[in-house]
Amino acid sequence: MLGVAAIIAISNSLGYLLPAIIGLESMGVPSPGETALVAAAILASQGKLQIWLVILIGIASAIAGDNLGYWLGRELGREVLERPGPFHRRRVAAIEGGDAFFRKHGPKAVFFARWIALVRFAAAWLAGINKMRFKEFFFWNALGGITWGITYGLVGYFGGQAAAHVLERAGVVGAIVLGVLVVGGLVFWKIRERRSANRAESSSRRDRDPANTS
Repeated sequence: MLGVAAIIAISNSLGYLLPAIIGLESMGVPSPGETALVAAAILASQGKLQIWLVILIGIASAIAGDNLGYWLGRELGREVLERPGPFHRRRVAAIEGGDAFFRKHGPKAVFFARWIALVRFAAAWLAGINKMRFKEFFFWNALGGITWGITYGLVGYFGGQAAAHVLERAGVVGAIVLGVLVVGGLVFWKIRERRSANRAESSSRRDRDPANTS
């Protein structure tokens, strides 16, 4: 699997196609989707791309790819797995077990699969194969895609190469922690900035008050 640095090195010809790689991964094609999003966000931090557009394309690609994978699994997956042939009984048993699993844990599985690299590419197919209700799938998949895209986009944008190191060493847990720290830091900075502006405005009003100058 290509690392962040390798993808950045070949990214000049890709541009905004870089986060679109996520769509391939979501459809079930082995691709460095997560790494591509972080690499695109790092490029945005260098002024080569717009971070809001990187995140938007990443989210849209994730949701679109997952939905295509869902419908392919729903329309074709079960038929393929139920065909007579080698391991037929095991395949049928796997489908039955999957049906029970998605009835009980479908929403959680779809949401958290987006955050687990080795599960992400197969979750949409499995949801479709096991006939998870589309409205339910779409909601939890979109929620997972949006939160994942924003978190990894901000991690790459504000963390830079350090974000790549976190992803390589700590995986999803480290990325989530770093994302929370980044967002928390931004909120804290905004609050301090607003309070400073309010204090400056209050001081300015006092200076202009005739009662204070008499």
